[in-house]
Amino acid sequence: MPKTMPTRPRFATRALLLHLATVTLVVALCTGVYLLLTVQQLRAEAESTALGIARTLAEDPQVRAEVARISLSESAPDARDLRSGDLQRIASDVTSRTGALFVVVTDDNGIRLAHPTPSRIGEEVSTPYEEVLAGAEVVDWQTGTLGESARAKVPVRDEAGTPVGEVSVGFERSGVFDDLPPLLTVIGGTAAGALALALLAFLLLRRRWERLTLGVQPEELVALVQNQTAVLDGVDDGVIAVDTRGVVRVSNAAADRLLGLDDPVGRPLDGLGLPAAVLDAMTGALTRASTIVGDRMLYLDSRPVVRDGHALGDVLIVRDRTDLVALTERLETVRTMTAALRVQRHEFANRMHVAAGLIDADRVSDARAFLGELVERGPVAFPVAGLDLLGDPFLHAFLGAKGVEAGERGVDLRIAEDTQLIGNVTAAEDVAAVLGNLIDNAVAAAVSGVRTPRWVEVAVLDDGDALVFTVSDSGPGLSDIDPLSPRPREEDAADGVHGHGIGLPLSTEIARRSGGDLWVIDSGGPDSGAVFAARIGGAVDASPHDQKENT
Repeated sequence: MPKTMPTRPRFATRALLLHLATVTLVVALCTGVYLLLTVQQLRAEAESTALGIARTLAEDPQVRAEVARISLSESAPDARDLRSGDLQRIASDVTSRTGALFVVVTDDNGIRLAHPTPSRIGEEVSTPYEEVLAGAEVVDWQTGTLGESARAKVPVRDEAGTPVGEVSVGFERSGVFDDLPPLLTVIGGTAAGALALALLAFLLLRRRWERLTLGVQPEELVALVQNQTAVLDGVDDGVIAVDTRGVVRVSNAAADRLLGLDDPVGRPLDGLGLPAAVLDAMTGALTRASTIVGDRMLYLDSRPVVRDGHALGDVLIVRDRTDLVALTERLETVRTMTAALRVQRHEFANRMHVAAGLIDADRVSDARAFLGELVERGPVAFPVAGLDLLGDPFLHAFLGAKGVEAGERGVDLRIAEDTQLIGNVTAAEDVAAVLGNLIDNAVAAAVSGVRTPRWVEVAVLDDGDALVFTVSDSGPGLSDIDPLSPRPREEDAADGVHGHGIGLPLSTEIARRSGGDLWVIDSGGPDSGAVFAARIGGAVDASPHDQKENT
């Protein structure tokens, strides 16, 4: 059987144990340092107290005189007399009043002149005394006949200031540290309180942490960051995420490039200078929309982000549809031309049947006349008045096909009498996209109007290498909304007329890319329809048609 891997504790548990271990170590270190300082302070206090008592006793006139007298005597001091003498009485009184372990007085030979144990009077002290008799004060912890103690030794001087003996005062070790057990209790309680407070603080911190991270563990956060980086940097679509306060939290490189952003993460959405179209989509006013930002046609898809019932913000997906729309325009041009060729083929086939019928009926002269008229007028008669004013074959076929489509909707397409085009159209795709959009909008406006007859008029002029054309209609005119301004459009909404969708802003961008422009000459009203004009630079070869045909 395969071995199962042991499950690791959750990060919160590991962090709790590490937190408690750290706090315990800190508390232990602080407690140890505090205890060390306290012991040192108690030792210093005991030594200082012993030194003070010893100094006071060594300065006592009676003690100095008695010790000097005994030290100057040539005979050894009598122990029996010393036990009932003044020095023993004074030492006993000081011992009882101060709680000292002992008060010992010696002569210049280290013989005890006073001692808590009378039987030891007259004997030499068990600890060194030479340094004291040399005039120095000694404070130390030493072990004598009464055990270890904190003791201070002070020389007793005669009237001339010469050391003639010593006074030794000591405090028992257990007496010095009598206050240590209660202090340890206080320290232990403080340490326990610190640990309890640390535990409570971490529990609150963990609760706050899990609420902020929605219960996601750090290992999962690492995986999320890795996945997010891989996904965001691995797609061509732009992704922008904002929180509930409108602050950008995620923006990949594609979004920065498409929307012209520079390090937007952490900044409010309103302060990025984004177009109103994008803001409307980002705030949820439009869930799915298309708009133009700069020279790019963008698809915007906004979705709210919710986890465990909590709203986290919104995510906007930005897709670049410029190439797709351009391809659509090209396909539309091909479709229009295909329709024109189909009509042309059908009409030409009909005429060939007529010519063949005349020949079959032996009406050769009529057939010749019919074919001559066909050569003179062209193979197809498009329902566009004034179409013969256009010598360019592309515009002739394109406007003829548009005339057929307009006629199917009950609208007459006509060419204005002031049309004059000397050169040939070279930028067929841009011209078809812009002119075709204007004609389609004009036909839709004419159909929606109440005036009859319904018509659309196109005027074409060349200006050097630029192509200039105007499109007017019999529709109701424009609304108050600027039809050329880029605005978001619901994907499910049907295209309206005169810029209620995205055609006119896109056509404007196409015209401006070539150095031209698109503008409104007349917005129209109750008595007239709208008039649009466009200029496309570099769209015309200035060579005359007949010269092109003869070369």
